[in-house]
Amino acid sequence: MTIKEVSEKFNISQDTLRFYEKEGLIQNVPRKNGIRNYGQKEINAISFVICMRSAGLSIEVLREYLTLCKQGDSTIEQRKALLIKQREILKSKIDDMQNAYEKLNYKIDVYYSTMIEKERKFLTAD
Repeated sequence: MTIKEVSEKFNISQDTLRFYEKEGLIQNVPRKNGIRNYGQKEINAISFVICMRSAGLSIEVLREYLTLCKQGDSTIEQRKALLIKQREILKSKIDDMQNAYEKLNYKIDVYYSTMIEKERKFLTAD
């Protein structure tokens, strides 16, 4: 696949793909006549990076994780620990967002109740 096709497939910019490659998150994209030619291996890597970025992992954490992967099975526990830590960070963010969501719903309910009461007073005023 060309960079344009991959960009469209994942709905990300070509610049983002180039950035991921520059940062080492996508390894050695083969080129044909100077044009990037993404294969299944690169597509899988991009899918993983996009998923992890959407979960809030930084470029630095992803780079560290991928560096550990390259070192082989001896780093399995380190990788697991890194992912567990990132899961805890994500869970905390989810909890914060859930709390904000509940407060927002409360405010909307209060607003709605207040507006109904004001409308009743307005409509029944003589």
